[in-house]
Order: sequence, then C-alpha cells, then structure tokens
Amino acid sequence: MNQARRWQRILILSLLLLSVFAPIVFVSNRLKSITSVDRGEFIEELSDIDREGFKELKRILHDQEEFNPVVWSSSSNKSRDASQSNEGDKQKYLSEIGGGKNDTTKEEQAVVSQQTTVSSDADEKFPARYIQLNHRTEFQPPLLKNEKNTRVQPERATDERVKEIRDKIIQAKAYLNLALPGNNSQIVKELRVRTKELERAVGDVTKDKYLSKSSPQRLKAMEIALYKVSRVFHNCPAIATKLHAMTYKAEEQARAQKKQASNLMQLAARTTPKGLHCLSMRLTTEYFTLDHEKRQLFNQGYNNPDLYHYVVFSDNVLACAVVVNSTISSSKEPETIVFHVVTDSLSYPAISMWFTLNPAGRATIQILNIDDMNVLPLDHAQLLMKQNSSDPRIISALNHARFYLPDIFPDLNKIVLFDHDVVVQKDLSRLWSLDMNGRVVGAVETCLEGEPSFCSMDTFINFSDAWVAQKFDPKACTWAFGMNLFDLKEWRRQDLTSAYLKYYDLGVERHLWKAGSLPIGWLTFFGQMLPLDKRWNMVGLGHESGVRASDIEQAAVIHYDGIMKPWLDIGIDKYKRYWNIHVPYHHPYIQRCNIHD
Repeated sequence: MNQARRWQRILILSLLLLSVFAPIVFVSNRLKSITSVDRGEFIEELSDIDREGFKELKRILHDQEEFNPVVWSSSSNKSRDASQSNEGDKQKYLSEIGGGKNDTTKEEQAVVSQQTTVSSDADEKFPARYIQLNHRTEFQPPLLKNEKNTRVQPERATDERVKEIRDKIIQAKAYLNLALPGNNSQIVKELRVRTKELERAVGDVTKDKYLSKSSPQRLKAMEIALYKVSRVFHNCPAIATKLHAMTYKAEEQARAQKKQASNLMQLAARTTPKGLHCLSMRLTTEYFTLDHEKRQLFNQGYNNPDLYHYVVFSDNVLACAVVVNSTISSSKEPETIVFHVVTDSLSYPAISMWFTLNPAGRATIQILNIDDMNVLPLDHAQLLMKQNSSDPRIISALNHARFYLPDIFPDLNKIVLFDHDVVVQKDLSRLWSLDMNGRVVGAVETCLEGEPSFCSMDTFINFSDAWVAQKFDPKACTWAFGMNLFDLKEWRRQDLTSAYLKYYDLGVERHLWKAGSLPIGWLTFFGQMLPLDKRWNMVGLGHESGVRASDIEQAAVIHYDGIMKPWLDIGIDKYKRYWNIHVPYHHPYIQRCNIHD
C-alpha cells in the first residue's frame, strides 16, 4: 500500500515538473528562430509599450500636480529616473533576446539607439507639464447660426504614407530586377517577401487613414531589407538605368491605357443602350397595332405663326420625351407651345407611340418623318457619307437637316431649335420678343478663353486654305448649337441654305473642316449671329468641364454637349439628376426595359 502511494506521488511530481519546464524550453526555441527583421518588429512593439507606460505615468503625475504643485516637482524627477532605469532594463532585455551583444545586427542596434535617443530627448526637452498644457483644448464660444465656421479646421486626409510605401515597393522591384552580386539568395528571398507583404498592406488604398494597422511595421521591415540590399549592391548607374527603363515602360502603358479608354468612350457614345433599344422596339410593336386614324394623329399641320414653335431633330425616344416634358413643364403658358419632333423612318413609329401614350397636356405636338419630306436633295445621303467619318451621329441626315428649316416650315417666321441633349428649366417666352437686328441666328458665344465651352475657329476649320483664309476670320467669335433662335424670314431672304450647300461641296472636296454640323454652321451663318446671354444655353454638362451647380440652376437651358450623355452609363452622375427628374421612370414600358436612374 505504501509502495503504491510512493509511486503515485512520484508521478504527480513528474507531471508538475514537466508542466513547468516544457513552456520554458518551447519559448527559448521560439526566440532562437526569430529572424533579424522579426526581432526588429518585436523591439519596436516593446518600445511602443514602454512609451505608452511613460505617457500614462506622466498623465497620473499631472493629475496629482493640479492638487499639489510641490509633489509634482519631486514626482517629475522620479519619473525621469524611472524612465532612465526602464531604458536601461529595456536595453539589457533586448540584448538577452538577441542572443547577446555580439549577435545583434547593425540594423537592430540603429533602430534601438534611435528610439532611445528620441525618447530621452523628448523627456528632457518637453516635460509632462509642458506637454499637457499644450494639449489642453481652449474653450470656444458656440457659433451663430449664420456665422461661418472658420475656427474649426478638420484634418485633411493625406496620402504621404501611401506614396512612401509605393516608392519603397518600386525601389524593391528595381533591386529584384537586377542581378545581385555574390550568393545573396537569402536577401533576395527576404526582399520578395517584404514586397508582397507591403503590396497586400497598401492594396488599392489612396489615403493614409485607410491603411491597415500593420502597415508601419511592414514598412519598417521593408526599410531594413532595402538597407541590407543597398549594402550588398553598390552599382548606382545600373540602378538608375533600370529605373529609367521602368519609368519609360510605365509611361508607355499609361499612354496605351488612355488611348484604349478614349476609344472605349467613343464606342460607348455611339452605341444605343440596351434599355433604350428595348423601349423603341416595344413602342414600335405597339404602334402597328393602332388604327390608321390614330397613326395619323400627329401628322396634322400646326403652322400658326402666332404660337411659339420649337423643333428637335432626334431618333432617341427618351431624349425627345425629356426635351418636350421639360419645355412644357417650365412654360407659363403651355397652350401657346407647338413642338415639332423631326425623326427618321426607323424611329417614327416609336416616337409617335410614346406621345400617343403620354399626351403633352395643353401643348401641341407634331411628329414629322424627314424621309417623307421632299426638302432634302436627292444625293444628300451620298454627300453625308463623303465626310470620311465612321460616327453614325455625324453622317446622320437628322444632324444636317437643321440647315433646311425654312423649307421644312415654310409658313413660320421664327422657331427655336433644340438639340436632343438639352433640358429646359425656365420659361422661354421672352426669346420671342428679342429684336434680331437683321441677324439670322441667336446663340450663346463660346469664344471666351478660360470658359469650359471655349472653342476657336481654327480648331475645326482649316485656315491654311487660301479661300477659307480670305473669306473668313480665324479670330471670329464662335457659338454653340443646343438652343438657338432662328429668324426664318431673314434666312430665306439671304438664301443661306444655298450657301450651306456650296460650302459643304467645297469642304468635301478640299477637307476644309472637321466632320460635323458645327464648323459648317459657323461658316454658313458667318456674320449672322446675335449673341445671347450664356444663361440661355449653359453648355459643358456632357464632359468634365467643372460647371458650377449655381450656374446650372440659374440657366434657362442646360446642354449636355460632349459624349457623356445623361442616358448613357458614361454620363456624369452629378449632372444626370437634372435630366432624370424629367424621365417618367414609373412608366410600365420603361420599367419593363429595366431603365432606371
């Protein structure tokens, strides 16, 4: 019995000894396996812990000093002594972890000595009382309701640390792309590991505040690795050559990406979105189910010259709807409005069906098919194809049909022409009382340098041609389409349509201007333009022009000139909302075609 108890006690004591010595052996082996970089990180963490302890000690002493200044003075000396004692203990402990003084690397000694110097200098130059007093928040009276908050300066999100990390990554890749002399596979391996760690840490971050908490430690590890490599590799000319090659390659890639992005933007601008195509198909199908009398509803003549006539040339159902809806909703007297929508044979059924389902209230709408009119020359389509342009918007008959307005509306004296990418925000009835002073077209000028809409004649027109240079002035002020008031009576008197055809034929033969209707419009109406206030037609919403919201809200008409149309995915979001408010997204056809804002 006594023998059994004796063996039981021996077993228990053995287990106790094993539980005590096993962790010690495990920890000692783990410490030996720590690399130099890991020991540097461990040193940095330990120093952070010490500094936090010192800050807490200073805070406690400051609280005591508020009640007893004499106690604070003596406590401050004691805290300094304790700080020096802790620094000595820390150095002793770190030397033990590193395996002794002889085993500590130069990088670690530099890191530790630098941190110790900074800590000691900060304690000597800036005592706890000084630090606490400078970090106190002064009382500020509350701001009045209309007073600007000039005292509050919020911290701005910086990207200095992100740039520093990316620079270190580039530097590391430059070293990795070079053949390091000697057998330095361990250094190369470590540099690759640190590069991958730093790339994962920064990711797609653009601001310092979004970096992970481990980024400073990884950046420090990268700096130590780069220091090792720089000590091994001294061929600076080779490094400079490699960096120049990397810069050139990056610039070439950036140029290729910009060119590809530009081509994709142009392709997106020419392509009809799936939702709009669906809407057009559904409306066309519904149109051919109507009776013949209902189909002819919009073909009646509306040529009363005493009313306000507006015209838009378009094959886009939704764009036409926005132009018409915004014009009528902004008008003070919608019953005086006659809106003429001119389209082609392909889009005529869809547009007619849309306005059949969505009447314009008290305003009048007329839908016209340009292909059924006898106003265009028989060879007009062949002439348009000679512009050497693959853009269907430029070679479209609707794009140049505006130059035949007197023939399309022979009974009218005045008319306002809209592009289909405009939104009307104010009543336009004051336009009809303007004195044209014998001019043919009223338009907003675009010749003021520094404005988002600035254009010059020589940008689109070839003034190296002798005939062009003799007949036109390259410094003449340019103007914009989008919203234009035309005096059709004066147009007919001067026979400007014949001038357009003459200039067009010359331009096709001698390439006098870029393709499109704007340059030839400047030449056709040269000297016949009446300047309007820019608020009548605020341009620049179809590209990144920096138009201010206050200017947009004061404008009577806003124009999405450019390729970023509001009905496209590439449209600018901050400008789309002015267009979206006039789109009936609740309409069942629009919902079925998955068209949304």
